[in-house]
Amino acid sequence: MKIKLFIVSICCFIAFGNAQIKKVEPPHWWSDMETSEIQILFYGDSLANYEVKSDGLQIIKVDKVVNPNYLFVTVNTKNVVPSTASFSFSKDGSIAFTHPYEIVARNPSSRERKGFDSSDVVYLIMPDRFANGNRDNDSHPEMSEKVERSNGGGRHGGDIQGVINNLDYIHDLGATAIWSTPLLEDNEPKYSYHTYAQSDLYRIDPRYGTNEDYKKLADEMHERDMKLIMDYVTNHWGSKHWIIKDLPFAEWIHQWPEGFTRSNYRMATQFDSYASEVDKKGCMNGWFDTTMPDMNQSNPFVLRYMIQNAIWWIEYAGLDGLRVDTYSYNDKEGIAQWTKAIMDEYPNFNIVGEVWMHDQAQISYWQKDSKIGALDNYNSNLPSVMDFTLHDAVTTMFSEDETGWDKGMIRAYDNFVNDFLYPDVNNIMVFAGNHDTNRINGIFQSDIKKYKLVLSLLLTTRGIPQLYYGDEIGMLGNRDEKGDGDIRRDFPGGWFVDGRSAFKSASTNHGRTSDQEAYHKFTKKLLNWRKEATAVHSGSLLQYIPFDNVYVYFRSNETQTVMVIINNSSKIRKLDTSRFKEGIQSFTEGTDVISDENFDLTSKITIQPKTALILDLK
Repeated sequence: MKIKLFIVSICCFIAFGNAQIKKVEPPHWWSDMETSEIQILFYGDSLANYEVKSDGLQIIKVDKVVNPNYLFVTVNTKNVVPSTASFSFSKDGSIAFTHPYEIVARNPSSRERKGFDSSDVVYLIMPDRFANGNRDNDSHPEMSEKVERSNGGGRHGGDIQGVINNLDYIHDLGATAIWSTPLLEDNEPKYSYHTYAQSDLYRIDPRYGTNEDYKKLADEMHERDMKLIMDYVTNHWGSKHWIIKDLPFAEWIHQWPEGFTRSNYRMATQFDSYASEVDKKGCMNGWFDTTMPDMNQSNPFVLRYMIQNAIWWIEYAGLDGLRVDTYSYNDKEGIAQWTKAIMDEYPNFNIVGEVWMHDQAQISYWQKDSKIGALDNYNSNLPSVMDFTLHDAVTTMFSEDETGWDKGMIRAYDNFVNDFLYPDVNNIMVFAGNHDTNRINGIFQSDIKKYKLVLSLLLTTRGIPQLYYGDEIGMLGNRDEKGDGDIRRDFPGGWFVDGRSAFKSASTNHGRTSDQEAYHKFTKKLLNWRKEATAVHSGSLLQYIPFDNVYVYFRSNETQTVMVIINNSSKIRKLDTSRFKEGIQSFTEGTDVISDENFDLTSKITIQPKTALILDLK
């Protein structure tokens, strides 16, 4: 797909008042911001024919670009009190029209907001497939794709109100944060439910709700002491984005003389010492897909637009974090500037980047203050990355009954051996699955014992655990065999016509089935225990080499010590606790947080096959 730059021909005469301002972005700003110098994009028919002045804001610079429909006006908002300024657009010395611009009061504590961290458990939702709280917005006259729940790749009607309606369920489960896949407008004619091909970065997709609904979601979560994480996309926009359809200039996106060119997806070229320039360009400038034009973050106009947009949403909605899609496909210098600008505005904030790589050194390159990145004179400024190597191990090792040098629980041990590569191991997101991977219960074919092993590890090791909606009730899905729709099934009970609701207890009429309840009960108990388990949040980790496919490690701080024993073998194992004296210290007993059973640490511990013990030591 090749997008050609569209240039509007300039008429010799334009009557005063004919020009209309169709877009102003950002639509408003706040007083007392670190980011006080902002670049306002004005868009309308032949706006470049006008001179612009402001009453109330200092104009630093006005940029007229190739496309005369755009004016980029840089203003200084420093020390400007909340007020409504005005921009006047003149021609031949006469004002043709004006436009108001509001500087609004900032929440006094906004700068100090605290982002998500290792004390949280993040619940990942794909909103179109979670719950339909408002049937009136299932389809929308301005949006091309209409609701079609029978289509696995179509829109099913889940929305923001559906999430709000079920916040108590998520809170009761024990999750403390929600990461929702993107909610901004995506007007592609098909496959728009995933919303990664966005068509308006300042508007919630009306099939999900409104901007006000999104802010209400954040407010409702904060009342429950929960945090909201926005899925932000910097690498690409959608082909239907209004700017893409009428580019300010050709360099706004990466274009190829031969037309559509797909990324080679080789992210290692970003730091490969031997990489050819053509391969580097092929990764960074290639399009992620035909409907996803690749954004040029090395262009200062594009970069400024993205910085301001991210800050606008954080400030407007009261966000507690960002998850950045395809982080390592961006122009690496540009994305580092983007990340730094946000963290400068909110020093206690958190941003996790999707760095889908399979080597700890390569992943760690992208975390802030990386020793590996420093070898390349690079610092991404990115606080958190996703632990894809642990994901790879988790989805394999629990099907390996016997251990070896590279099988079973050795995979977990070896993963953590490489933690020295990361500058901040506690600020790494750990997970068993998400909206792009096979479901963990599909991989293990509804074996609840293996599910319990997975969660026992993820919720007690270092980092920030993330759960995928529905895993807590045993939902299945196989992307390899049945496509994306199969791993993004509707949550049972999220639609008014569903006969049974997994949001409700098994003791409730038409609530969870007995199998769903077994998954849910275990998950709920472990998550709610973790809320207060400070040793698991940020305590030290002490691990022992697995023998007989049994992995033992400790998490400890000044007030708590937790001993985790994972028997991944198919046999009963008896552990001589004397080997673990360094971790056990002077403790004599431990209580399993799931069964509440007490274990004597002065004698051998018997553990059943495919079972984990999480012992709170006393």
